[in-house]
Amino acid sequence: MNAEEVERVGGAFGRAVKLRRVEVGYTQEELAERAQLARSFVSGVERGTVKATVATVWKLAKGLHYSPSKLWAAAEEIYHSKHR
Repeated sequence: MNAEEVERVGGAFGRAVKLRRVEVGYTQEELAERAQLARSFVSGVERGTVKATVATVWKLAKGLHYSPSKLWAAAEEIYHSKHR
């Protein structure tokens, strides 16, 4: 996977986080609190400028009342819909 692909995956993941966050009606601050992360980290993930680790993916998913696999599936769907 080259740097461009990594960037696209990060962007798709961030979009999936934001879509789910809006769906459940949370602000970035509320998600950050529920996931025990900094709001700036959540913002960076949503913009695709901060890369989440396995642990932070788990925290984000749980903070969104979602399974990590569903969050990744949503990101994968976004990735493929934008890069066909």
